[in-house]
Amino acid sequence: MDSLQFFDPTSVISIPGDQRLTHKRIRLRIPNCYQQEPVISHLISDYSLTVNITAALLSVNARGDGWFDLNVQGTVPQIQSALLYLNDLDLEIWHDGEPESW
Repeated sequence: MDSLQFFDPTSVISIPGDQRLTHKRIRLRIPNCYQQEPVISHLISDYSLTVNITAALLSVNARGDGWFDLNVQGTVPQIQSALLYLNDLDLEIWHDGEPESW
């Protein structure tokens, strides 16, 4: 994921009613204060996304931030809502560019 860009939630544009499945690769920084919270679990249960963790850096006795490389799959509105949720938590999100349909 060398070509990652910082995520701007205003850059995601959805087409109302668009229910096609798509995927997005993101890198997510989880600050120490959120490491006991089910942030990734919420992406699955609250936003109905399929989440594949492709890489992670998080220690058992974490003193610093954790990083997750995720491949999320869902509809454009689901992914957009989930990214806004992560942004509302003030998490650092990096992505690999916008899919052609966005």
